This record gives sequence, structure tokens and C-alpha cells, in this order.
Amino acid sequence: MSELLQFLFSGVTVGAVYALVALGFTLIYNASDVVNFAQGEFVMLGGMITWFAYAAGLPLPLAALIAIVATAALGVAINKLAIEPARGAPVVSLIIITIGASIFIQGGAQLIFDKQIHTFPAFSGDEPLRIGGATILPQSLWVIGGALVIFAGLWVFFTRTLLGRAVLATSNNRLAAQLVGINTNFVMTLSFALSAAIGALAGVLATPITLTAYSVGIGFALKGFAGAMLGGMGNPKGALVGGFLIGLIEALTAGYLSSQYKDAAAFIVILLVLFFLPHGLFGRQATQRV
Repeated sequence: MSELLQFLFSGVTVGAVYALVALGFTLIYNASDVVNFAQGEFVMLGGMITWFAYAAGLPLPLAALIAIVATAALGVAINKLAIEPARGAPVVSLIIITIGASIFIQGGAQLIFDKQIHTFPAFSGDEPLRIGGATILPQSLWVIGGALVIFAGLWVFFTRTLLGRAVLATSNNRLAAQLVGINTNFVMTLSFALSAAIGALAGVLATPITLTAYSVGIGFALKGFAGAMLGGMGNPKGALVGGFLIGLIEALTAGYLSSQYKDAAAFIVILLVLFFLPHGLFGRQATQRV
């Protein structure tokens, strides 16, 4: 029992990181119908910039804040310099642009920082908490709590605020949103800024546990995308649940089979779920009037 509980703790921790990445995907998708594969690089930058600023002598909270703000600014720059000029292009073209942005950010991080693996101190120490014969690090609670708080914030944003509904309206019909007075350019800019900030926050929270390097972004992007698809692309609740499920699947596969199969197992489950539920666990089938 304690062994199973340990695997569950591990899965929930890494699943919370995937959930944050999936929530970032959800924000951009709801605003533009674009899947932003640079989302994983935002996670990497959150960890790397925090490490760099902390190593330069800044207090850890200030270093983390700088990382989140700088990454959000980069998200805005990607929207302004890469996405907006291609407005009207097919969605596939926009996705390719985000992949190119991901490669560019990864190369830039390699040049600006280095190729080494880095970390910084946990927020609440490294003394593990013992629960039911298993242990969990205090930093894991920060990661899990961060995912739940961001989910709650996004749920309120999309369902209880005019700006959140403007984001959904922009995704549904950009021209109609413009005709009713919605500033769709601002909506897109805000969505990229929030998405990048959420990714950076995930990197800040996870780095004391998972470590960071210039090349970790692609892995987070793929797992976060898998979580978003599993839950239902564009659904914040689905992103949260999908991210946690991917983490649990990985942990249980690594624990009871082999760590070599954990990545394959997660994507096999995605294929099975999407085969029977093409819109994910919480997605809704779109209908069109003809």
C-alpha cells in the first residue's frame, strides 16, 4: 500500500506540472484555435531565468517574479512578431510557426545560458512529509497547489468575467467578436501573456524537483498537449484532469513496469481515449448550422 501511495504522490506531482502546461495550451486555443507548441519553452524559461537571476545574487522570490514577467513579455512578442503577421493563414501554418518559435527559444536559451542541468532551493525546505508510509516533498505541495489555484482562476476568468467571455467569443468567431466591439488584438495579446506566465510559473514551481535545462521544454510541451487532448482541448477542467491523469499513468507505469515505457504508455492511453472519445473526456462536439 505504501508503495502504491508513493507512486501516486509522484504521479500527482508531475501531473500538476503537466496540468499547468495544458492550461496554458487551453488559453491560447480558446483565444485563437491555435495549438502553441512553444508552451513547453515557457516552462523551461521560468526555471532557467529564475536560476540565472538567483545565481546572480537576487532573492529567490524576486528572481521568480522576474522570470514570470520576462516570459510573459516573450509570449506577447511571439504573438506580435509571429502570430499577428500571419493572421488569416491556415491553422496548420500557425502551428508550424509556434514550433519554429519553440526551436528559436531553445537555441537562444542554449546560447544565453548554457547546456548544464540546474536547480535552485525548494521554497519550504527539503524535509519530506511522511503520509501513510510514503513521503512527499513540501515543494510537491507547492506544485499541486499552484495548479489548483491557476485552474480556479481560469475557471472564474472564463465563466464569470466579460473579458474571459470575450476570449471565448474571439475563438468562436473573430469577425463577429470585432463587430460587437471586442478588441480581438488585445484578447490575443492577453492570452499569450497569461499563457506564457502560467508556463513560467510551472517552471518555477517544478525546477526544485525536476531540475531544468535548455532542452526540457519539448518534453513538457508534448505531455501538456497530451493532457489537454485527453481532457478536451479548450476545456480548463479537462486540462487539469488530463494533466493529472498523464502524470499518474507515467508514475504507475514506471513503478510497476519500467521507466522505459512510461512515455509510451501515456500516449497509448491518449490514442485509445481519442479513438473512442475524439473530443476528449470533457470536450463537447461542435455543431454548425448549414
